[in-house]
Amino acid sequence: MPHQRTSISLLITLLSILLARYADAKTFRNAYISFELPPTWNCNLEQTEWVCRSESTKESKEAIIILTAKEVGITDSFQLYEQHLNSPITLKLKSGGATESKIVYKSKTVQINDQNWIDGLHLGSEVQNYFTRYLATIKGRIAVLITFSAHKQFYTKYSQDFFKAVMSLRVTETKNLGNASDLGPIRPGSGTLGPGSFQNAMPADMANPEEVSGKGGNKMILLIIALILAGAGIYIFLKKRKK
Repeated sequence: MPHQRTSISLLITLLSILLARYADAKTFRNAYISFELPPTWNCNLEQTEWVCRSESTKESKEAIIILTAKEVGITDSFQLYEQHLNSPITLKLKSGGATESKIVYKSKTVQINDQNWIDGLHLGSEVQNYFTRYLATIKGRIAVLITFSAHKQFYTKYSQDFFKAVMSLRVTETKNLGNASDLGPIRPGSGTLGPGSFQNAMPADMANPEEVSGKGGNKMILLIIALILAGAGIYIFLKKRKK
């Protein structure tokens, strides 16, 4: 009987965990795509791109998801996307000049929910010191590009959230592009869609966590030194009083 009660209790606990996860699930959806977002994230339309970030000021600077779509044109094909992702991407630096991204893994074709995507990963392609995973696809008259970017210090922190988002990707072919009010401005077929497209869409407040953590580290060191000196002063004062 005790064993049965333990089993029932364990089952209730597992069900509670599953229900909690389901309740926390948050889906972003517009007229051409849907995917699962982390619970505290939101997406906003910025000109022709949807920008998805955490509501937390700190975490919003550590990782970001950006997506856009365009009418299929002569520059859109799986082969061209693959070629672009297999070449270094030029990144214009805010301080002036430019640098090239590092290809972390060469692009490959992956199937997600019965839809083929070209998948590639770069370092320093859209913003410095950030890994960016690219997923590009074509369905009907629409070409879609979505990027998952996180600072190299925090990429593992967001890897599970990114994995869930990627595995939940679903593309909807929209027949009446002009009548889809929730599409937002869609790029024309004459435009291009590919790596480096979102450099200008990256928010200006995407701070470099290395610099932030460095400043915080210096403050912590100074605080520790101050506490040690204060402790030493108190010790000397008490020792003198005893004498």
